Amino acid sequence: MAYVPVPKDLTKVKTKVALNLTKRQLIFFSLAAVVGIPFYLFMRNPIGSSIAAILMVTIMLPFFFMAMYEKDGLPFEKVVANIIRQKFICPAVRPYKTENFYQEISTLVKKEGVPDGKKDKAGGSAGASVPSGKKKPSGKKKQKKQTYIPRELPIGFIIPS
Repeated sequence: MAYVPVPKDLTKVKTKVALNLTKRQLIFFSLAAVVGIPFYLFMRNPIGSSIAAILMVTIMLPFFFMAMYEKDGLPFEKVVANIIRQKFICPAVRPYKTENFYQEISTLVKKEGVPDGKKDKAGGSAGASVPSGKKKPSGKKKQKKQTYIPRELPIGFIIPS
């Protein structure tokens, strides 16, 4: 008695029509022949037999590709239609966008000139008004240094002083 393996997944089994080819493959191979053979017959005298044969194969290749290509059970034209629909016709809308608070704080600090605590070349802090180490006496009272607080901070954010 002959042993015949039976595939467990019957969705991948395709009905063969003739010459062990599916109906789709027969249609596209026929289209390739209808386009390629007349091209060769008409062009072999003007441009030569070998160049006409190469061009015939080049013209027939897209039909062969469309006959044989399949991804996830979908034929080539459906895959291309899905890609076009996804990328161009109905692009994904992404309404949520995160905000980088640390980047916003650094841009605000740079924009408004708030001292960042780094020492400059003279030895003072970067935001100091007197570049040298000497301080000029002034008759005014010293004002309390105000801490810069940006408009939006995440909950629990601690501002270093």
